Amino acid sequence: MGNRGMEELIPLVNKLQDAFSSIGQACNLDLPQIAVVGGQSAGKSSVLENFVGRDFLPRGSGIVTRRPLVLQLISATAEWAEFLHCKGKKFTDFDEVRQEIEAETDRVTGANKGISPVPINLRVYSPNVLNLTLIDLPGITKVPIGDQPADIEQQIREMIMQFITRESCLILAVTPANSDLANSDALKLSKEVDPQGLRTIGVITKLDLMDEGTDARDVLENKLLPLRRGYIGVVNRSQKDIDGRKDIKAALEAERKFFLSHPGYRHLAEKMGTPRLQKVLNQQLTNHIRDTLPAFRSKLQSQLLALDKEAEEYRGYRPDDPSRKTKQLLQMVQQFSVDFDKRIEGSGDQVDTVELSGGAKINRIFHERFPFELVKMECDEKEMRREISYAIKNIHGIRTGLFTPDMAFEAIVKKQVIKLKEPCVKCVDMVIQELINTVRQCSNKLECFPMLREETERIVTSHIRDRESRAKDQVLLLIDIQLSYINTNHEDFIGFANAQQRSSQSVKSQSSAGNQVIRKGWLTINNISIMKGGAKEYWFVLTAESLSWFKDDEEKEKKYMLPLDNLKVRDVEKSFMSSKHIFCIFNTESRNVYKDNRTLELACDAQDDVDSWKSSLLRAGVYPEKTITVESETTTATDNFSMDPQLERKVETIRNLVDSYMAIVNKCIRDLMPKTIMHLMISNVKDFINAELLAQLYSAGDQNALMDESQEQAQRRDEVLRTHQALKEALAIIGDISTSTFTVPMPPPVDTSWVGGTSGGRRSPPASPTAPRRMSSGQRPAPRGAPPPPNRPGPLGPFNNTADSPQAPSRPNRAPPSIPNRRPPPSPTRQAPP
Repeated sequence: MGNRGMEELIPLVNKLQDAFSSIGQACNLDLPQIAVVGGQSAGKSSVLENFVGRDFLPRGSGIVTRRPLVLQLISATAEWAEFLHCKGKKFTDFDEVRQEIEAETDRVTGANKGISPVPINLRVYSPNVLNLTLIDLPGITKVPIGDQPADIEQQIREMIMQFITRESCLILAVTPANSDLANSDALKLSKEVDPQGLRTIGVITKLDLMDEGTDARDVLENKLLPLRRGYIGVVNRSQKDIDGRKDIKAALEAERKFFLSHPGYRHLAEKMGTPRLQKVLNQQLTNHIRDTLPAFRSKLQSQLLALDKEAEEYRGYRPDDPSRKTKQLLQMVQQFSVDFDKRIEGSGDQVDTVELSGGAKINRIFHERFPFELVKMECDEKEMRREISYAIKNIHGIRTGLFTPDMAFEAIVKKQVIKLKEPCVKCVDMVIQELINTVRQCSNKLECFPMLREETERIVTSHIRDRESRAKDQVLLLIDIQLSYINTNHEDFIGFANAQQRSSQSVKSQSSAGNQVIRKGWLTINNISIMKGGAKEYWFVLTAESLSWFKDDEEKEKKYMLPLDNLKVRDVEKSFMSSKHIFCIFNTESRNVYKDNRTLELACDAQDDVDSWKSSLLRAGVYPEKTITVESETTTATDNFSMDPQLERKVETIRNLVDSYMAIVNKCIRDLMPKTIMHLMISNVKDFINAELLAQLYSAGDQNALMDESQEQAQRRDEVLRTHQALKEALAIIGDISTSTFTVPMPPPVDTSWVGGTSGGRRSPPASPTAPRRMSSGQRPAPRGAPPPPNRPGPLGPFNNTADSPQAPSRPNRAPPSIPNRRPPPSPTRQAPP
């Protein structure tokens, strides 16, 4: 009966299948199985019935097997059958088993002879079987008949390939002996998915139906059309035997007598027959199981680890326990508060490496987006000078002023300060949006309780909206405070006397900082022509004076250096075919920026990266483009505008003073805005969640209703617990495997290039195993093109059918006339059979 220790491995695989079937899941771990593949009427069903020793498979003409049948054979003291879809029901009458297979097939596929990949799981217990797991697949057919669909051949092929393409599936290729072996559909399919023959076992049926004077000895000896694992011949019952209710035991005895009495097979009798096929399959499956179980263990352990935490939360949960609901409500609110705090303040544990959290995004708003919005509000230089000149003239009125008026300075400064209101309010709006997004992200953990999640989001969002008005009022108050008093005695203000001197010092200071690196990173140059290779990604380095790019981040091969003089930035509309976000750099004097290009289009993967680069360019003095709408009369006046030298000096002085004072205001606003928003919005919301949220939830309504879990969550809890338990059982089953088992070595490779060829292989005539064989008068020579006997020894191993048979003498007349006989001498050593 084979190696006892190895045979005990296969019931463990059956238990693994049951562990997954019990939770309603398919066992998708590619467990080792044996798929039975062959054409219609090849004898697949008879082979399976011989394993069981009972008639239980449907019979008929055309396609009978229309769903995969997963057949688990288990050695037991009694005999019965069980279906997975009929749990607890034992079938002792195998005629009822056949009827149940037919009924279950029709239930899924209907009566139109269609097929379905959904398997039928049948387990047969018997003292007359070895422990095997097999899959009976529909027979390969070429032409649809009756109500069969037009693509029935393609459907069957796809179903078969679905099973046999798995590397863990052993293929039992069944071919009738009275057909052309080289054109066997089963061998062709197996060669497609198993070209090395590592998983394919050949089975030759209907040996008793061959033409008189021919036999399949060369095939069974694995000399003609060899397979790495060789062939095993079987003799099934004929249709007459089946109709006459011939006992399978009697059929197996008749099979043994056939091999012992046939002159071409008697020396192979111990290597032929259904019992031998059972043992070989059991050994092959056991080897495969032993090789693949470590990978199963790793997969199961990773799945179990992923479910451990969630299963621990669900274990012991009783949805109808009021005290449990109250306790869980407290835990949920506390967890929500902790998650919100971590997302805002940052945390060293469970760091998100996929996207920025709420606190990181708000930090970007404070220090990148908000400064950029401030600069965008600055007016055009010509427009500024025009406003200053008009202010000076209007203050002097009809008189000609001798000195530069203070009131013109204050009027221009206040007008510039008022413009700061818009970016400040926009900053508050952006922070509020991020807070609301953070609340929604934190409430994802409450999705198992829909009412609690909805109520929590409503309460916290309402509080954020309430604080919005106060925060905006306070921000606008900061601007009004700046407008209320223009402090010209500020220590950083240059003053009238030093306006020109401080201006020149600022220029020198900027020049000395020209080599300071402001930013580095990858950008894509988007406007490179297709002829030159199309868009390419480069490593960019931005300093206070130039923008350079290199081939890679090692900065060894510089591609170009672009001075920042007279450059500005503007957005580019995202193209329909591109997923990147684009902005461009251009020269204000309409000169080429990069080679023959008037603009340099740069692309990033995300809009946040675009905003960050624009902020960095802003620090380097590359400002965004201004869009100015001017009326026609104003345009005409601008074109005709001119200043006398005295007025121009006054305008220049006030211009420098405005720049100096607005730098002080901007610095103050940039410092106070994050502090104000942090105090009035973010810290307040955190305190509200910690102190008030639970009370608000209690006052909102019935607490028990809040903790009613969704139907999806109840199903999820049950599924997680059942899956977790099944995974633990599966790991425990694998842990029971004895380390004392061993693996039978693989036979050496053979030449299988014949599979799929056009040459035919006919059976050779019988011959005595002890005398040279000669072609008789009624014997037909091998056809032209038939492959010769291999010019190397046949595969030696426990599954080589000639491993322990006597060496057949050379038969020179058996090879085709055009091919010399190059049969090698016997191998000096042979491997013992199992």
